[in-house]
Amino acid sequence: MILAIDIGNTNIVIGCGENEKMIFVERLSTNHNQTSLEFAILVKNILELNGISPDDINGAIMASVVPAVTGSITHAIEKIIHKKVMVVGPGIKTGVSIIIDNPAQLGADLVVGAVAGIHYYSTPLIIFDLGTATTVSVIDKDKNYIGGMIMPGVNTAQGALTKNTSLLQKVAIEAPKKIIGKNTIDCMKSGAVYGTAACLDGVIDRIESEMGYKMNAVATGGLAGCIIPYCRHKITVDDELLLNGLMQIYMKNI
Repeated sequence: MILAIDIGNTNIVIGCGENEKMIFVERLSTNHNQTSLEFAILVKNILELNGISPDDINGAIMASVVPAVTGSITHAIEKIIHKKVMVVGPGIKTGVSIIIDNPAQLGADLVVGAVAGIHYYSTPLIIFDLGTATTVSVIDKDKNYIGGMIMPGVNTAQGALTKNTSLLQKVAIEAPKKIIGKNTIDCMKSGAVYGTAACLDGVIDRIESEMGYKMNAVATGGLAGCIIPYCRHKITVDDELLLNGLMQIYMKNI
């Protein structure tokens, strides 16, 4: 049984998998002020709530885009399972051919998503990760990672909107009944949901135009379930994409 941890700017996703199947998936808030001991207690409680003993864990792997908390969380996990945590980074085998200007700059989360995307889905492939940022990864028909896009995440954009306007308030990320809002709240909801969905549809159209062939698409991240149902292109939602990618990388390195 392998423990997989994906550390994002907003959430930490923790899962435990065996034989390419996730046994559980839980989310914690990313807290820069949390000590290693505090995080260890949270993880131990998660394992207990899911009926898993630390002795059942054969190994652990982590991907992080928050360097400030990587060390403390690594120490916390090792304190619980008494085994070294594999951290995705230089020296880790992924099996992905990365064809960009500086492969070392590619975020660990994007690498992990690409590994899972190539393993579980047909290429050519576009991978959307809707979190604090909305990232787009492009895998060509030869299974090469050739680049992508980074744009503000839905909540990030909404937060900037409310912060920089005097009369607009924070709203839930949910679709109103109609795309044309009749009041301020519905207008903001429509912009967040339908506007983002239209953006993703447009991104697919433009990438397909540049590549010269049709692309498959998959989406993950905390906000994928709120946005993807309103896209016109077929986009598969996979909430466990990164955790499964971590599992694949772990198996490549043992």
